Amino acid sequence: MVTSQNPAPAYRDQRARRAALAAAIVTALTLVLVLNANVTRVHAAGAFASLRSPGEAAFIAGHRGDKTVAPENTLEALGQALNSAADYVETDVQLTNDGVPVLMHDWTVDRTTNGTGPVWQYSYQELSELDAGSWFGEEFAGATVPSLEEFLNLLRWSTKNAILELKGSWTDEQVTLVSELIARHGVNDHVIIGSFDIMTLQALQRVNPEIPGMLIVRDIVGDPSALAVASGAVALVTSKKAITRNPELVELVHAAGLGILIYTLNDSETWSDAVSLGVDGIVTDRPAELGQWIAREFTETDDLPLATGVR
Repeated sequence: MVTSQNPAPAYRDQRARRAALAAAIVTALTLVLVLNANVTRVHAAGAFASLRSPGEAAFIAGHRGDKTVAPENTLEALGQALNSAADYVETDVQLTNDGVPVLMHDWTVDRTTNGTGPVWQYSYQELSELDAGSWFGEEFAGATVPSLEEFLNLLRWSTKNAILELKGSWTDEQVTLVSELIARHGVNDHVIIGSFDIMTLQALQRVNPEIPGMLIVRDIVGDPSALAVASGAVALVTSKKAITRNPELVELVHAAGLGILIYTLNDSETWSDAVSLGVDGIVTDRPAELGQWIAREFTETDDLPLATGVR
C-alpha cells in the first residue's frame, strides 16, 4: 500500500478545509428545510407505491452524487446532488479492514485517490488521510473518502432519499453495522439498500426487513418475481442494454409488482427512451441536467416525479 507524502501542516489544512466544507453543506441543507417548512419528505419506497406508466416522468437518482461538478462519492459531490433536482442520491459502500463502512466504488483506491491498493487493506484512519479530490480538480485538493456515517449525517438534514449499494457480499453482522448507522441518524425510512448479491439482500431481510432492498442485475432472464422473492427486493435495477434487448421487460417487472430503474443514462435521447418505456427511476451522472430536462418536458405539475419536493 503506497501513498504520496503528506506532511503534517498540509494534512491539517486539508482536514480544516474538509470540516469547513462539510459544515457549509449541513448549514445549506438546514436552511433549505427551514425555508421550505411545508416540504414533505417522501418515504424511500414511496416511489414504488404507484408504478410509472409509459410517458410518465421517472424519478432521478444521482449516481455517486453529482459527478459532473465534484469528485464522485465525496461529500462535495453528494452534497451537490442533495441540493439538485435528484430525488435519490446513490452511493457505494465498502468496509475498511477495521470494519468502518466508507464510500468508494472501485475495489481499489487507485483511480480516485493518491493511494494504491484495495480498500479492504486500509484502516479507516489510513483511508481518511488520502486525497480523493485532486484528480478531479485542484479546487478539490484535500477532499477525502467519506465514511457512511458522514454521509448519513448530511442526509438527515435533507428532504431527499438515498440508495446505498453494498459492494460485494455482506454477512448479517456486516449489514447490521449499516442498519445501526441508518437508525442512529434517523433515516431508516429514507434509505434503500441495493446490491448485485442476493445473499446480501437476504441478510438485510433478516437484520432489518423494514429497510427496502433493490436487486441490481445487468440482465433479467426469466420471471422477475422469482428474483424478488429470492432477494426480498421491492425493485430491480438493470442496464439500458437489458431493456433494449427485451422491450417487454418493464411491463413484466411491473406485472410482478416491482419497480424498475435503469443505469446509467446521461443524455436526453436515453432519458426520453426510458420515460417512453415507463421505467420508475433513472440513475444518472447528471442529476441537475436531468432535472432541467424533466422540467422542460413535463410542464404540468401532476406530471412531475413524486419526490421533487415541489408538490
